[in-house]
Amino acid sequence: MAGNTYGHLLKITTFGESHGPAIGVVMDGVPSGIPLSEQDIQFDLDRRRPGQSRVTTQRQETDRVTILSGVFEGKTTGTALALLIQNQDQRSRDYSAIKDVFRPGHADYTYFMKYGRRDYRGGGRSSGRETAARVAAGSVAKKILDKENIRVIAYTRSVGSVSATKVDYAVIEQNLVRAPDLEAAARMEEVIDEARRQCDSIGGIIEGVVHGCPAGLGDPVFDKLTARLAQGLLSIGSVRGIEFGRGFQAAAMKGSEHNDAFFMDGDRVRTRTNNCGGILGGISTGGDIVFRLAVKPTPSIAQTQHTVSVDQKDTTIQIKGRHDPCICPRIVPVVEAMTALTLADALLIQRATRSDE
Repeated sequence: MAGNTYGHLLKITTFGESHGPAIGVVMDGVPSGIPLSEQDIQFDLDRRRPGQSRVTTQRQETDRVTILSGVFEGKTTGTALALLIQNQDQRSRDYSAIKDVFRPGHADYTYFMKYGRRDYRGGGRSSGRETAARVAAGSVAKKILDKENIRVIAYTRSVGSVSATKVDYAVIEQNLVRAPDLEAAARMEEVIDEARRQCDSIGGIIEGVVHGCPAGLGDPVFDKLTARLAQGLLSIGSVRGIEFGRGFQAAAMKGSEHNDAFFMDGDRVRTRTNNCGGILGGISTGGDIVFRLAVKPTPSIAQTQHTVSVDQKDTTIQIKGRHDPCICPRIVPVVEAMTALTLADALLIQRATRSDE
C-alpha cells in the first residue's frame, strides 16, 4: 500500500518533498461546475505559509499555487484537479550535519527502517511542508461544503498551560497564535517566546468546530465519521491525540450526565446538550461537530540531544535551521483542510447512498 492517497469518492494524492522543486496534490472526484480560482485557494495557503510572524519558522515561502488542470472558464470540469506549489527557500545545507544521524522526535529513524534510505533534507515526505498540498485541496473541499452552508472553523485552544477562556471567532485571525481569546493569545505568545529563548519548543491544543453539518453523514462500523475524521486529522504529523465532544471527560461521567436528550425544535430534531460532539454511532446528529487535538512540541530544537547514527553508534546532535517554536498557529488551516476533505467526501457518499438525496 502507498500512504499518499486519502478519501473514497473525493480522493487526494499529495506529492513532493520539503527540499524538492515543488509539492502538490491531485484531486479526483471534485464535482463539476464549482467556481474556483487560484485566489480562492491562496487565502488558506497564506494562513499556513512559513515566515508569517515571529512565532513561526522564518523560512520564506510565498506558497503560490498554480492550477494545472481540472478548471475551465473559472469552474471545475469534474476531471482530475491538479494543484502545484513551487518550493523557493530551501536551505539543504542546514541539514548536511544530520545526514548520518537520526533526529529525536522526527521520522528519520522510522523512515530509514521502512525504506532503507531517507531524504535527510528537512525530512522529505515526513516534513510538515507536505501539509501545504493538503491545505490547497482543503480549500476546494470548503467550496463544496459552502454550497450546503457547512462551515469548518479551527483555532488554538491552548499553548502549554495557557488556555483560552472564551471563544470569539472574530479575533482568531487578529493574533499571531490564532486563538479565539485576545487576552489568552497575548499570554500564549509569551510562552512561545520564552520557549524560543531557551532554544526549545512548546505544544498545545487545537479545537475544531463544524457548523451546519446535516444529520446522517458517516457510515456504520468501520467508516464511522469519528473514525474517518480521526484518520485524517491524526495523519497530520504533529497531532498526537484526538477527542470528540466531552472526550476523555466522559470516562468520569454517568450515563445520565453524558446522554444528550433529544427534543423537537419545530420540525427539527435537536439535542439539549452536545456531549457527543455532534456524532452518534459514527453518524452526524445535525448538531455542531466538536473535537480537540493534542499537538506535540516541534521536535527540531537547538539544544544538544542524545541520538544514534546510521551505523548504530551513540552520538549527540544539535539541530540547526529555521523551525517553528510552536506548531499550533500554522496547523490551524491544516486542521480545517483535513476536516473539510473528510466531510466533503462523506457528503458525496451520502448523496450516493440515498435515492431521495
